[in-house]
Amino acid sequence: MNATAPLPAPAAPRALILDLDGTLVDTLGDFVAVLALTLAELGLPAVTRGFVEHTIGRGGEHLVRQTLAHVGAEPALFERAWALYQQHYAAVNGAHAAVFEGVVEGLEALRALGLPLAVLTNKPAEPARELLRRKGLDGYFAQVFGGDSFARKKPDPLPLLKTCEALGTAPAQTWMVGDSRNDAEAAHAAGCPLVLMTYGYNHGEDIHAVAAREHLDRLDRLSLLSGARA
Repeated sequence: MNATAPLPAPAAPRALILDLDGTLVDTLGDFVAVLALTLAELGLPAVTRGFVEHTIGRGGEHLVRQTLAHVGAEPALFERAWALYQQHYAAVNGAHAAVFEGVVEGLEALRALGLPLAVLTNKPAEPARELLRRKGLDGYFAQVFGGDSFARKKPDPLPLLKTCEALGTAPAQTWMVGDSRNDAEAAHAAGCPLVLMTYGYNHGEDIHAVAAREHLDRLDRLSLLSGARA
């Protein structure tokens, strides 16, 4: 099957799981600012915005490790760097971030349909909840899970399966909305129908090359909302 072609339309979902960074909120500026503060405090050279954009998505620990390797720092510096990163992130969280256009409208429409919603991100759960609160999105979600909520992170399917359990829905009845191959691999392995947003962070790859039910530039253009827009 052509990876760029849409898959057959799935049955209407009973719940949705949504990624956070790059799907609901544009947080790239936060990551750039936090890494700049962390690297400066360690006396290490800065990294470019492009490097950060291509590296985020697999959790903060992965981002810090890859950044240290990129600037030629010793791996043993990770523990100190990770502590500084978390400290700076707690202060910066949301300051350089913005909710993507169409997200609030999409969440309002999904709530009007009575569909339970969950956030599943590789960001630790507490910063994720705080970001949602600071951006006024926290009231839409029945569950919020982070990279520290389960034994493994996306792209492993375990977090999706556990989130489906928490929502009380089968994976085949639970759509995953994300922005990267990371989300796609997890959704496909878990058996969740997948929707991909085209504006997020996909490690520098064209997201249209990743098979999904829909590729969208706005959340409120989900096909299941077409009746609500009519």
